[in-house]
Amino acid sequence: MSVAGQPGHPLKVAIVGAGPAGFYAAEALLACGLEVEIDLLERLPVPYGLVRFGVAPDHFKLKSVSAVFARIAQDARLRCFGNVALGRDVSVPELGALYHAVVVATGTDSDRRLDIPGESLPGVHAARDFVGWYNGLPDCADLDFDLDCESAVVIGQGNVAIDVCRILASPIERLRRTDIAGHALDALARSRLRHIHLIGRRGPAQAKCTPKELRELGTLPDWQVAVQATDLQLNPASEQELAQPANAQVARNLDILRDFAARPVQDGRRIHLHFLRAPVALYGNERVRSVELAVQTLTGTPGAQQARPTGERTTLDAGLVLRAVGYRGTTLPGLPFDHARGTLPHRDGRIIGDDGQWLSGWYASGWIKRGPSGVIGSNRADSADTVAALLADRPCLQGARSGRDGLHALLARRQCKVVSADGWQAIEQAESERGRQRDKPAEKFVRIPDMLATADSASRPETART
Repeated sequence: MSVAGQPGHPLKVAIVGAGPAGFYAAEALLACGLEVEIDLLERLPVPYGLVRFGVAPDHFKLKSVSAVFARIAQDARLRCFGNVALGRDVSVPELGALYHAVVVATGTDSDRRLDIPGESLPGVHAARDFVGWYNGLPDCADLDFDLDCESAVVIGQGNVAIDVCRILASPIERLRRTDIAGHALDALARSRLRHIHLIGRRGPAQAKCTPKELRELGTLPDWQVAVQATDLQLNPASEQELAQPANAQVARNLDILRDFAARPVQDGRRIHLHFLRAPVALYGNERVRSVELAVQTLTGTPGAQQARPTGERTTLDAGLVLRAVGYRGTTLPGLPFDHARGTLPHRDGRIIGDDGQWLSGWYASGWIKRGPSGVIGSNRADSADTVAALLADRPCLQGARSGRDGLHALLARRQCKVVSADGWQAIEQAESERGRQRDKPAEKFVRIPDMLATADSASRPETART
């Protein structure tokens, strides 16, 4: 019997999700030295996932990695199936029967909640939805963020929280030179915000933002960063954490925060950084009006400190509340799910079922595998590890598989409208042209029908048949 991966008998792999983890998994497979046939499935008509819909529009350089992904997509051994969703257009059993292996790289498309009273009030949103809204994610295009208020509260102090704050406070003329969604640009131009509060339940030594993002807050014209010097005093355990070589980034953050605290604060618009505060309730009638915070203190050993309430409470006015306390994945029909972690359960990238046994041929990569951690580049090593496990399992991944031909036939029977790599390119070119007319890098389509209509003219022959 011929072994999959030998000449004339390609190892047929489907990758679900065309974000960084999916493309890096494809890259590792293409470089493995075996004969491979790779099909990349993406539920949206456009690729790049977090790069397109998660990176802030004013961080141009971070988006440049999409050029690397575009080159990967040009490899003749890879085919792209945009607008095809696992669980909607093809089931888990169907996809597993078509391919020797399936790598799930769907990312984390939901958010963690605060689970406090008032969280369902109008005006309270997930930061993930706000990011998707200003980045043109079709799922978020119809959301309404009311910026006709003077005070916004962002709960969290990671890079997502910092990005959200910076976009809220950025000059409109600066944002006009980015690929921010047009509807978001119009709404931000009407904003009346004068105060933005960033809330962290632990101390400054535990804030998860990186120095670059934190420093940028101090460069926003007409906004001042307000930090109380007393909030930057560290307890002994935090001092020990700060002294560890691995925490050099934290030390740089402290230097930046101390510089902010030393600056004179005048009347005007302010970004307030609050530490050791935890939201306990949101108040309002027709919409959110205020946030109640519990004052916290840190207890425990270095590296394992916990925030505990002191019993003291404070209140902030808030016409808009954005929670940025973490992302989590969502269940895929037919696959197991770790509800506590919001990820697919796995061992070394091999998806395992409720019985603890490996689901033969099924793998996970990226945030759906490890949770929302690291930067875009972190997915490269993560995906390489998953592909290494897949290749080690190759003796178990044998037998005839119809792969791409079988998937085309199945989608044709269901009259699915598939977008190829050529279709992706046509959408990007049209967005660039729309942007040129507005002196922007691009003006994104935010409606799936518009994307599909633009991709129609560029469909490959085999995709057109589908």
